Amino acid sequence: MKPILKLLKITVILITCFSSFSVFAQAQHTFKLADTVFLLDNKPFQIISGEMHYPRIPREAWRDRMKMAKAMGLNTIGTYVFWNVHEPQKDQFDFSGNNDIAEFVRIAKEEGLWVLLRPSPYVCAEWEFGGYPFWLQNIKGLQVRSKEAQYLKEYKEYLTEIGKRLAPLQINHGGNILMVQVENEYGSYGNDKEYLKINAQLFKDAGFDGVLSTCDPVPALEGGHLAGLLPGVNGIDNPAQIRTLIDKYNNGAGPYFVPEWYPAWFDWWGTKHHQVDPKTYANKLDTVLKGGISINMYMFHGGTTRGFMNGANYNDSTAYEPQISSYDYDAPLDEAGNATPKFMLFREAIKKNLSANQTLPVVPAAKPAAALPVITFTKSTDIFNLVGKPQLSEKPLTFEALNQPYGFVLYSSTIKGGRKGVIKINELRDYGLVYINKKLVGVLDRRLYQDSLVVNLPAGKVQLDILVENLGRINFGPYLLKNNKGITKNVTFNGEEIKSWKMYPLPFDKIDTQKIQPKVNSLSAAVLKSASFNLTKVADTYLDMRQWGKGLVWVNGHNLGKYWAIGPQQTIYLPAEWLKKGKNEIVVFELLKPKQHTLNSLSKPILNELKNK
Repeated sequence: MKPILKLLKITVILITCFSSFSVFAQAQHTFKLADTVFLLDNKPFQIISGEMHYPRIPREAWRDRMKMAKAMGLNTIGTYVFWNVHEPQKDQFDFSGNNDIAEFVRIAKEEGLWVLLRPSPYVCAEWEFGGYPFWLQNIKGLQVRSKEAQYLKEYKEYLTEIGKRLAPLQINHGGNILMVQVENEYGSYGNDKEYLKINAQLFKDAGFDGVLSTCDPVPALEGGHLAGLLPGVNGIDNPAQIRTLIDKYNNGAGPYFVPEWYPAWFDWWGTKHHQVDPKTYANKLDTVLKGGISINMYMFHGGTTRGFMNGANYNDSTAYEPQISSYDYDAPLDEAGNATPKFMLFREAIKKNLSANQTLPVVPAAKPAAALPVITFTKSTDIFNLVGKPQLSEKPLTFEALNQPYGFVLYSSTIKGGRKGVIKINELRDYGLVYINKKLVGVLDRRLYQDSLVVNLPAGKVQLDILVENLGRINFGPYLLKNNKGITKNVTFNGEEIKSWKMYPLPFDKIDTQKIQPKVNSLSAAVLKSASFNLTKVADTYLDMRQWGKGLVWVNGHNLGKYWAIGPQQTIYLPAEWLKKGKNEIVVFELLKPKQHTLNSLSKPILNELKNK
């Protein structure tokens, strides 16, 4: 019987392989550029796409979000690829879990969606350092977005790793990636055509041998387009204007494509939540589609910028503006993945522009959401009990010098007491809590141009501690290489430089709950708190942080992002996918209100509530 069983097994394997091959063979498609349109299998094809980013969505929810995209009428999704996610430390690559971009693309194919892939090393995207890994700043002389040799070497190595995983998923290899974007809004940064040619060649060397494109806003098209690549124009929705511009930069021909059409905008701390009239933008979408323009709306679904991955804006005319963790974006699909009124209006606009025999799937029902029972924190410890072995230096060291990407650093020194004066932190980046003998005496905020504090020092030797938070590296503009974090110059007291520093890294990449002890009510420093709560069923929820000050939250090991009482975001989205029946663990790192010990939750988010403090 054994030989027969073996023969049967081989037969089943051969049938399975043949079946898989047949499905693969049937899935072969072609995608080309014609004078005015895209051609999919030699037939005119209008790209109706929406942007959503795999790191901003729980992996467990990728498929659900794609089903929502299909239900709104999208035939394509767009995504950036994030260098700092995939190479957090030099030569250490990560494509696991929520970073599995290839699986994200494959699921899109299973759901009948094409993909616009944007693997430029620079993404902007309201993302930390515009997607660049922090360690690039430690390579002396390296210049991002340039022909500088060290940058091109690192860029090529990264792109090679991306190509290994994604080049085989291009449409001309049987996959579902329609187009690949070279660089990203480069014309807003420079106009070096030789650099763009090098970019294009690097993409080809990495295996991206299909349709390549660029994207730039109107004022930057001249600098950002490269002859031979399809130019896309961002941010406009007038069909005649789009045609005129693309004709100008594409030898008088199309196809006509808007890689980023903005149905809303992002938020930063201390400003109102950005919202637009959905009817107005549904009409704009209708006009674009009727005009035969292909489009990628940025964003279709924003999700959440979790952990320390938010970026910041800064230029010579505005203050430093770190972005919030919610990336709701007033998008058609809200932060939790539910259809909004804008979604329904956009769906109707798309339906009007489909052929008569095309139908759309039924819109899935909203996900259930519920408030949790009140959580009471029973354990806590302050930062002075969290620190380990320090690094020593005469001058304070930056995060980069400490090889620390994100989070916090506690700077500690001893100074002479018995006097009054001004403590000044030169080039604080970005938020500092100043402690005298372990008691908080003031807060300094880069957003508000604060760098000095008047203090009365007690007699004797005084312990000076400064807890510094990286609020997010600049992701757009001329200061991409001025992104060091921490105390980046020096600290003075009445003009005299303070020396001999101890630096305690607090990256919070992992949470050591063993150091969190039964609660002590007298804590006055920044504090790490933990608690557990039990659930009989799971649903989406929103942690209500209005009674708290500033900090971060982890649930079941997932860093959910930042909160800050100044708003506009007052809740933190906690997806059902990261909860479980039974016991759940929560940890909060609170900077300003260490005695707060209860946490409520809501069934709806609060994304537009500002406070003075």
